[in-house]
Amino acid sequence: MNLSVSSFDDLSARVAATSADLRRDLSGTPGGGRQPVHTVYVPADRFSRTTPADFGAEALRLFNNHTPGDGSFGSAFGIDPDMAGTVRERVAAKLATEPIEDLRIDFEDGYGVRPDAEEDAHVAQVVEAVAAAYQVKGLPHYWGVRIKSFADGGHERAMRSLDGFLTSLRDRLGRLPGGFVITFPKVVSPEHVVIFAEYLDRLEDALGLPNGILRFEVQIETPEAVIGPDGRIAVRAIAEAGAGRITAAHFGVFDYTAALGLPPEEQRLDHPSCDFARHAMQVSLAGTGVRLSDGSSNVVPRNDGPDEVNRTWAAHSAGVRHSLRHGFYQGWDMHPAHLPSRYATVYAFHLSGVDDAIGRVRAWREQVAGKGGVLDEPATVKALNDRLRRAVDCGALDEGVLPD
Repeated sequence: MNLSVSSFDDLSARVAATSADLRRDLSGTPGGGRQPVHTVYVPADRFSRTTPADFGAEALRLFNNHTPGDGSFGSAFGIDPDMAGTVRERVAAKLATEPIEDLRIDFEDGYGVRPDAEEDAHVAQVVEAVAAAYQVKGLPHYWGVRIKSFADGGHERAMRSLDGFLTSLRDRLGRLPGGFVITFPKVVSPEHVVIFAEYLDRLEDALGLPNGILRFEVQIETPEAVIGPDGRIAVRAIAEAGAGRITAAHFGVFDYTAALGLPPEEQRLDHPSCDFARHAMQVSLAGTGVRLSDGSSNVVPRNDGPDEVNRTWAAHSAGVRHSLRHGFYQGWDMHPAHLPSRYATVYAFHLSGVDDAIGRVRAWREQVAGKGGVLDEPATVKALNDRLRRAVDCGALDEGVLPD
């Protein structure tokens, strides 16, 4: 074959260098382990060693009282009758064994601003409750604290509470229980994230903890966290400012929509302005391994009556479905009534079309092995595998049914 260019070695070297830089930037590993389907927020002053079990017991009571059979269950959560029995059985088992996958003890909006002495006392109270729960294996798989925002002038209180909590917990238990995550709310500037990461460096040194063990998630709940002062998307810069400590980015619906000037009745998870922010987060963080979580529903039952409970479940389920359709597989839950609708909606989503997903993965593997099959793209098959893995991790599907 005749060629007109005698050498392109220099161009090949540049391609290789660019590809290496991209692989380094998109390593895709900060999260680690399974991703929870939700994060449950509990105000610090209301947290006790039995809180996770209490949430589960209350959720199971509401579940049994208001959906005693497959028909009522399917109607409550909009699930196909052919699938309702299977989903109901699995949700009941989940609520009885692992009602909360991720718990955040809240010292921010859910707790409010208190005198220093009062917050110090609640920090000590939480330490005792966490230690007691840990000793009886009562902590969820993931757990942690949400501190006050640096943007609201609460930075000194935030650092004081975190230091006091971790120091006292170390003294109480001699170690930091696994699965611990810090939530860093209302980010408005990457520089705040840089400062917080540097503070965690100092805290680890002072506590004798391994460097990098203190991980945190950022909350994208201000317009400045989506579009920065320079007019550019700010999400990636915020994630990079965490110096490898950031595991997830959580979207905050109500602060974000309020800051945009939306009226209260339009401050909802499925508002188009929220879709814009979610998509900016997805595009900015794709391939980085920083996980995405959606926000919460503020609809809770005012009493135990069927109208109130079903109103809550309908609103919450609709929000969860909206998140799932947009590729957000985690969200916030604020009340025990949210647990049945969270798991019912997530399980139905994962089980809908699961046989087709398994068949397509198997067919693709046969095609790769030269045995024929369909022509799915590798990226599509990866997405199908990820979906099946999520279904197993949350309890919607048994491990044994996955393709070999």
